[in-house]
Amino acid sequence: MQLEAITWQRMAERLAGHLDDSEKDNEKDNEKDGGEGETGPEGRWRRVGIDGAPAARTGVLAAELADALRLRGRSVLVVAAEGFLRPASLRFEFGREDVDSYLDGWYDTAALWREVFGPTDPGGTGRVLPDLWDPATDRATRSPYAELPPGGVLVVHGPLLLGHWFPFDLSVHIGLSPGALARRTEESARWTLPAFARYEAETGPADRADALVRADDPRHPAWTDLRPGRTG
Repeated sequence: MQLEAITWQRMAERLAGHLDDSEKDNEKDNEKDGGEGETGPEGRWRRVGIDGAPAARTGVLAAELADALRLRGRSVLVVAAEGFLRPASLRFEFGREDVDSYLDGWYDTAALWREVFGPTDPGGTGRVLPDLWDPATDRATRSPYAELPPGGVLVVHGPLLLGHWFPFDLSVHIGLSPGALARRTEESARWTLPAFARYEAETGPADRADALVRADDPRHPAWTDLRPGRTG
């Protein structure tokens, strides 16, 4: 696998450029088919997933991408998966360090489908709930809905995103070698390392994503670029 050295900012610019180019291609195809532009920038939302363990700091690329898109005149909403953790009573039902629970029960995927992806489906309202649960207080956040206009871009980032068939138009996996993941994971969270090893083996996020980033040294990331024929 060939990787290209790149900065986070340049990577974000390339991703933003791809989203703009794909919109233009959709418009051209729609004009040829005699459509009314329902798949163009005024008629649909784009959804981007940035997947990676907490140690991969997916929020960094999400923020860079949001900035790059806004400079292009696009409306953007960034949603962190950690805002959709389930209540502690459910997360810790089988213990505080249960790997199976972490993989399958910590994140409220039903709420993500209902409150984040559903509103940005074709014909949706664009009213997205940016977060649902505060793990520090173990209470609902009560955040107001955000209005993302048609043609806007939803960026969802966090761990274990590529195993739930979320409808991403573009996905990026930020991967770390086992050694780097262990070094960069906080001591209190190292019990999750077997969960990420299973995620890699069972889900294959590096192969499933449209682009793979290697970030063992976060100051010097490298990536595959966008793989031909993998993005929509």
